[in-house]
Amino acid sequence: MSARQLDRPGTALLRRLREPAPPQPERCAFCGRSVPDPHRHLVDTEEQALTCVCTACGLLFQQPAAAGGRYRGVPDRYLTDPDHRIGEQAWAALGIPVGTAFLFRNARQQRYVLLYPGPAGATESEPDEGAWQAALGASRLAAALEPDVEALLLRHTADGVHCHLVPIDVCYELVGRLRRCWKGFDGGAEARTELDAFFARLAERARPLREDGTR
Repeated sequence: MSARQLDRPGTALLRRLREPAPPQPERCAFCGRSVPDPHRHLVDTEEQALTCVCTACGLLFQQPAAAGGRYRGVPDRYLTDPDHRIGEQAWAALGIPVGTAFLFRNARQQRYVLLYPGPAGATESEPDEGAWQAALGASRLAAALEPDVEALLLRHTADGVHCHLVPIDVCYELVGRLRRCWKGFDGGAEARTELDAFFARLAERARPLREDGTR
């Protein structure tokens, strides 16, 4: 076989297969239309998974009885409670090995789930009830939290523990960002820079919870 024959279509196909595939556009899980970035998400409460939706399909699932309540739309609120502080002892009792974690209530299982980012993605644990109550039981953010679709996002820094109520898809976005740049046990310098930028944007967007429990 000559060198010229090696450059024919079969070889070209192998060459293309070795090249990274171009990113595919996200599509609505229900109608198949491509969706822009950013776009809306639903939580599949049976699978505990996020589902991409277009605006029209997202509106259909705003009705509480839609699909038997299986899918719930992710809200778009970002809240803080300036009057509530998590102390160092309460944070230590939660047993989180890294400086960032998020907590949400699984409605089907009737329990709280704690997750924290790492090199393999999100690691799940079931928080100790006493530790959870000590850290966040008195927080109005915890009382306002919508099951399955919102989370309390925590970050421990040198100046204390910061807590925000956020859409749950934002937490998984953060996990994905950190996974791409995580180095070593604690994430490394690049992960810390990513965290600083992420929480700076979050601080700009978050609004204080009012005395009546609304934003």
